[in-house]
Order: sequence, then C-alpha cells, then structure tokens
Amino acid sequence: MFSLTLIIIVITAAFSIMAFNRAELMARYQFNAYMIYHRKQYYRFITHAFLHADWMHLIINMLVLYSFGQFVENNLRYYFGSISPALYLILYFGAVILSSISTFRKHKDDHWYNAVGASGAVSAVMFSSVVFGPFMMIYLYGIIPLPALLWAALYVGYSVYAGSKANDNINHDAHLWGGLFGMIFTLVLSPDIASRFLDQLLGLLK
Repeated sequence: MFSLTLIIIVITAAFSIMAFNRAELMARYQFNAYMIYHRKQYYRFITHAFLHADWMHLIINMLVLYSFGQFVENNLRYYFGSISPALYLILYFGAVILSSISTFRKHKDDHWYNAVGASGAVSAVMFSSVVFGPFMMIYLYGIIPLPALLWAALYVGYSVYAGSKANDNINHDAHLWGGLFGMIFTLVLSPDIASRFLDQLLGLLK
C-alpha cells in the first residue's frame, strides 16, 4: 500500500547520509535563524528536516517515524479518504515549520546557531497517533511494549532533559512544539476524532 511515511524516510535518509560526507550540504541547508532572517533563506525552515547530526540521530528519528507514521496514515485514510495524503503532509511539514518558530525568534541574530533534524515533525506524528490510539501498544526498538501515550510522555521527558543539557546541533525544543501541534491539528480535524479520543481517556477512569 502507498506510504508517505516510507517515502519521507527514504528521502530523509538519503539526504542525511549525503550530507554526512559533504559539509557544504550541511552548511547550506541546515537551520540557521540568522541566515533566514538576514539573508531571507526561508527554505531552511523546511530543508533542515531532511538533515541529521549523525547516524544515531537519523536512526532514532526514522525509527520513531516508522513506528507511528503508518498508523496515522491509516487513520487519516479511514476518516478522510482521498484527501488524507494532503492532510498527512500538512501535519508533517506544518510541524517542521511551526516547531522552529520559537527557535527562530530566539536565535535570529545568532550567526553561530545551527540545528538539523526532523524532530518536530516526528513528534507531531507521534502525538497525532496518541490522539488516534492513546493505548495502542508500540514495541520500542521492536522489543519493549509501551502504550503510545506513555511512549510520548517519555519522549517529551527526554526532550526537556536533553534540551537543558544541549550542546549539539539538535533543536530539542522542536519536540515539544511539534508534539503540541500534532495533537491539536489532529483533534481539530474532526469532532468524531476528538470525541473518540476523549472517550478512550475517560474509559481508563471507569
């Protein structure tokens, strides 16, 4: 079956791997708020999501995207049919941009700040999946079973910790803003989706 998630993973992996060995690609397409603000290189809002800091960063992001992305695609297809691919792309790339805005404002005059990674978009997809199935079991690294809601909470907790200790080219704040966007975007798509999510949460209390 056609999968936008797999297409995004393949393109992101290919572009990231090329940039590992070509510093000029990393420099030209990574997120740099100074270059966006002062040189009007707005494309960096999008292109940085196709780059990653290293192999571990790439593998973790793409593994998480693979774990949650197709579930979100299937649910969007169930609710919205033929327009579901467009909605998935809006979810993904909307999160790429919106999760970078606070960082852009903070660093627009900092020439030396750079960031890469699809963390905001991956977080958005993860939290979208939480809306569709908060207690769906996800096998972490294919071994450890955890409900999607707990998986997401651990992911946010790690992001807050990593962000406070950050000394890398990863925008850890994007995890939080991306997750928030993904959840809100999915909830407002349809009253049926929001109602089902609420029913599942309330069911836990019964």
